[in-house]
Amino acid sequence: MHATTPAPTTPLRVGMSHRELLDQVLDTWSLLVLEELCERPSRFNELRRAIPAVTAKSLTATLRRLERNGIVERKVTGLRPVAVEYRITPLGKTLREPVDALLAWTTANMAAVDAARDAFDRLDED
Repeated sequence: MHATTPAPTTPLRVGMSHRELLDQVLDTWSLLVLEELCERPSRFNELRRAIPAVTAKSLTATLRRLERNGIVERKVTGLRPVAVEYRITPLGKTLREPVDALLAWTTANMAAVDAARDAFDRLDED
């Protein structure tokens, strides 16, 4: 019998730094911010309007994390009044392919996941 997928050449090792970065880049607000910034640079209030469920505090924290990780850059665009614009960096753009792959996987497998959840919940009720 032949395997359908080739064996990985190196074992998958998920370390603390991997988990921390994935947590910071793939959380709910980060994904929504990246979705907006992939389309065009935006100011803070534009992002707030585009993502109405996010609080100002959470959006600020999300933007700072993404900026710290080199995914988003903050650019001052005016002096009076001071205007700040956020844009995705070249490094941030490299996230598009893996995020699209994860979204495609969730779309393709959502029915199976829902069925597994239902089966689990039914067992848990007994």
